[in-house]
Amino acid sequence: MDRLIWTLDTFRWSDVPDLLVVAAMIFAASVVLRGTQAAPLLRGTILVVLVIGFFATVLDWVAFRWLLNHIITAAVVAIPIIFQPELRRWLERIGRTGWRDLFSRTPAFTDDEQVVGAICAAAARLSERRHGALIVLERQDSLDEFIATGVPMDAHVSPQLFLTVFWPKTELHDGAVILRQGRVASAASVLPLSSGRNLTDRKLGTRHRAGLGISEVSDALCVIVSEETGRISVANRGRMIRRLDADRLRTILTAFYTSARVQAEMAWPWSPLVARARGEWARLRDRGSGRRAA
Repeated sequence: MDRLIWTLDTFRWSDVPDLLVVAAMIFAASVVLRGTQAAPLLRGTILVVLVIGFFATVLDWVAFRWLLNHIITAAVVAIPIIFQPELRRWLERIGRTGWRDLFSRTPAFTDDEQVVGAICAAAARLSERRHGALIVLERQDSLDEFIATGVPMDAHVSPQLFLTVFWPKTELHDGAVILRQGRVASAASVLPLSSGRNLTDRKLGTRHRAGLGISEVSDALCVIVSEETGRISVANRGRMIRRLDADRLRTILTAFYTSARVQAEMAWPWSPLVARARGEWARLRDRGSGRRAA
């Protein structure tokens, strides 16, 4: 206790940078170890040090303080050994990315890019196998009513999952997979069929009509793989882009889905409502002009 009082009495403003450097080092260590297997070990070590330091400071125990000094000396050697894997990854990260991205928690690829990559990889393989697929990406408009018609999943997006769901002999292949916030929300969901006014090809099957239908009633983006021809298509805002390969599909999804998510995060809270109102007004106007033409 006397040492603590002496420390407070002798505190100077010149000691502030010293404390800030120590705090920054502790924060950096916590960021590097966060989410790793060493995090619980670090918390336990800090707890033991705090308890020992409390007793060594408050109680004037000479033998206990002697033991503490020897433990600290041994810890200087033990800590690099215990945290050797984390320290090695940290140093490798410095060598690859430099100091600027050292403490960044952002992965090499964003979640949206990983979703797009998984869809493109799955679509290419489904196209080769001639397995039909219908993948819907939710954007601003809620798809709760369509998610409720399918089987809830809440699964991580991966090409293997899409290939398994759309395998013709599975129970979930005949329907749509709906993605929400980078995760698979449901499979075998039932989608509304297109009203037909935006169909450029009257021979389109039910899967393509469903993809167009969901894009007409919402701002969702839909990827369609034909079971008959294996061709890949994308439906957006009631329009269909057909005969795509994996590279063109990636370009379109990046432009329509990834950029739209970024703009939505930067937009005002009421922007989705305004955009939806504009979309509904445009649909009503198109419907009215179609009736007058008829």
